[in-house]
Amino acid sequence: MNIDIRAHIKDNFKSAETDEIKASIEASIKDQNEITLPGLGVFFELLWSNSDENSKEYILNTLKNSLN
Repeated sequence: MNIDIRAHIKDNFKSAETDEIKASIEASIKDQNEITLPGLGVFFELLWSNSDENSKEYILNTLKNSLN
């Protein structure tokens, strides 16, 4: 079986409100269930792909600081 995770995640959330997306992200992080990591990765890919250079720099600095 070949599943397109990107398409599945996008389809699942295309009509979701921002509070629903936020709740899903927070639940995924709280549960620490590794099965949700691909979905979070799709969200990150969308964020990164749609960010300008200043936003990308902010994201990178936030990630770097969070690793310390």
